[in-house]
Amino acid sequence: MMQFERLLRVADMDGVAVPSLYPLNRCKTIHLVRHAQGLHNVDGDKNYKAYLSPEYFDAPVTQLGWLQIENLHKHVHNSGLFKRIDLVIASPLLRTLQTAVGVFGGGDYVDRMDIVPLMVANAGNSERGAISSLNSPPIIAVELCREHLGVHPCDKRRSISDYQFLFPAVDFSLIESDEDVLWKANVRETNEEVAARGLKFMNWLWTRKEKEIAIVTHRGFLNHTLNAFGNDCHPFVKKEICKHFANCELRSMVIIDRSMTGSDSSSTNYPGKIPSALDLPADIAERSHEKEDADTNSVDR
Repeated sequence: MMQFERLLRVADMDGVAVPSLYPLNRCKTIHLVRHAQGLHNVDGDKNYKAYLSPEYFDAPVTQLGWLQIENLHKHVHNSGLFKRIDLVIASPLLRTLQTAVGVFGGGDYVDRMDIVPLMVANAGNSERGAISSLNSPPIIAVELCREHLGVHPCDKRRSISDYQFLFPAVDFSLIESDEDVLWKANVRETNEEVAARGLKFMNWLWTRKEKEIAIVTHRGFLNHTLNAFGNDCHPFVKKEICKHFANCELRSMVIIDRSMTGSDSSSTNYPGKIPSALDLPADIAERSHEKEDADTNSVDR
């Protein structure tokens, strides 16, 4: 073991990349998704001041955005990702909720007494049919992953009771206030405050039992949160982590619990010795026999 540790130190001094190991039960896989094109993006990407327009209050997804959603929906199914996701977390704004249910929902809704739709028909004037919750992972709304708070009307949410009508099968129970008490008309969060909120959100993920989670959120939130990560990586990896998200882009990452915040035991580890039996490792057995031989020779002398 000491020889191996010396080799690792030499490799590190020589600038050689050394793989690292970490227990699987101390890791979570997250699939980060930026919402599809919103109505505010069309003008806002050309002129930043357009984000100040009241007409973009809680902006919905555009028709182009719905095509982006359809394509990502196909991708998560064709790649097998859909079957692996335990939970979907969405920012409680119209565009992120539409993206979350469109990408991870169960397809077209067929009226059944035992199935509640994820989205009602024409939600947010979408001109889209209702979306089924059949076979879809649970979707919950979480305030911590909202976009930059304040000033921009597009980032102000409507009441939770309105959303509950539009998205009946989405879980809004983690949101304390029906009205938006976080958004202020004349005060906008600083980049540092968004990053701090993002780190709080990442720490909160460790309180969840789910191991593979999709998160549907916003470009600003993703940029400022991810910039806090990757400082211990190669610069190219840091750049890969922090590059800006396109509309409806999905990027998969692994987060590691180095602080022992998570307490879940492994679901795949196996203890062995079932049934129990003698099981002395060969190298230890060899040393034991050498010691016995040495003791015998000492007695003989």
